[in-house]
Amino acid sequence: MAKSSGTDLQGFEAQLATTEMFYNAKDAVAFTNSPKLKQTMQYVAEFSFAHGLLGEGAPDAGFIGIETPAGLYGNSGNVKLRFDPSYMKMAADGKL
Repeated sequence: MAKSSGTDLQGFEAQLATTEMFYNAKDAVAFTNSPKLKQTMQYVAEFSFAHGLLGEGAPDAGFIGIETPAGLYGNSGNVKLRFDPSYMKMAADGKL
């Protein structure tokens, strides 16, 4: 997997150390419903803006909207990403 990620084992392990992994549905539901997801998505939007990933016409990181159960970050009229924990919740409850 390290080679497929374009790195060596040490680099791959460093990437994983900063990546949130969800090995069960209950943990995924809890994170998705928490304010931490909204904060994380704000960081993603700010990084994306700083690196020109939102496009030339984007005036700021809030140009796009990101909807989470904890609330919306950015432009409500330009939502491009939505987090809906419905199916994860069903999995956590054993209903899939």
